[in-house]
Amino acid sequence: MSEPIVELRDVTFGYGNVPAVENINLHLHPGQFAGLLGPSGSGKTTLLKLILGNVTPQRGTVLVKGMNLRGRPSQRVGYVPQLETIDWNFPVTVEQVVLMGRIQKMGALPWATRADKHAAYEMLERLGLSGMAQRHIRDLSGGQQQRAFLARALLAQPDLLVLDEPTAGVDLGTQENILRLLADLNKDGVTILMTTHDLNAAAAHLPWVFCVNRHLIACGPPDEIFTPKTLNATYRGNMVVFRHNGMLFVGEQPHDHSYRDLVPNPVPGDAIIKPNGHANGSELAPQTQKFIAGDDAEE
Repeated sequence: MSEPIVELRDVTFGYGNVPAVENINLHLHPGQFAGLLGPSGSGKTTLLKLILGNVTPQRGTVLVKGMNLRGRPSQRVGYVPQLETIDWNFPVTVEQVVLMGRIQKMGALPWATRADKHAAYEMLERLGLSGMAQRHIRDLSGGQQQRAFLARALLAQPDLLVLDEPTAGVDLGTQENILRLLADLNKDGVTILMTTHDLNAAAAHLPWVFCVNRHLIACGPPDEIFTPKTLNATYRGNMVVFRHNGMLFVGEQPHDHSYRDLVPNPVPGDAIIKPNGHANGSELAPQTQKFIAGDDAEE
């Protein structure tokens, strides 16, 4: 097997006296497309910070292409942050966002060359953002914003692309498009590591996953490691795994109660408010009666 692009050896890191990750050993090889999975607070973001060189491990070693980071960012790693961490009021165009990917290669001159701009426009074209270069970044849809920051990361020509929750906060259609785009980039040779909370999306789209919860619980293809035992150890919950039409699905074991157990007499949203101020759920508004009866109901 080829030399890993990223390797973590017995890595431990914490905040204050609280360990975030402990004794992590993992490696990612050229051409892999992998996901970091785990509940909130499991250490996923901390692992990204370690791989990006934003923090120094308290114990152990983080290697990128064989070089010990020692808390220094590597130019060989491109990063796409969570959209919710972006200041959308900052006055910047899509073109300017993408050109940020060339800052480390601009040298002493603090402005983009003609070649830089040409490469940026080619990247926008490749990612389906042609004609949007001069628009303010906040004026784009969530999926378009994600593509713009992806273009910024790719413009730096990294060996590894790291994404933090790239499908968070977008609709299902946009999520599917983003994951398909990442798969296409991976086919072109880009090595990708992403975090996600969506286990079903991971099962459908990711060839390899790391399950973490402070420790590395398991790693491998979802078909092999998405088992109730592994997922229960990762999420500290009661998970179920099943197949339907050849696809793998993951869900949480149904609760042992319904909402009526907690709220025996819920107020219906279409209840009529009587003159005395009380709602009567048995009397429905005319438009609701018509909806229930169908379009042919008499008015």
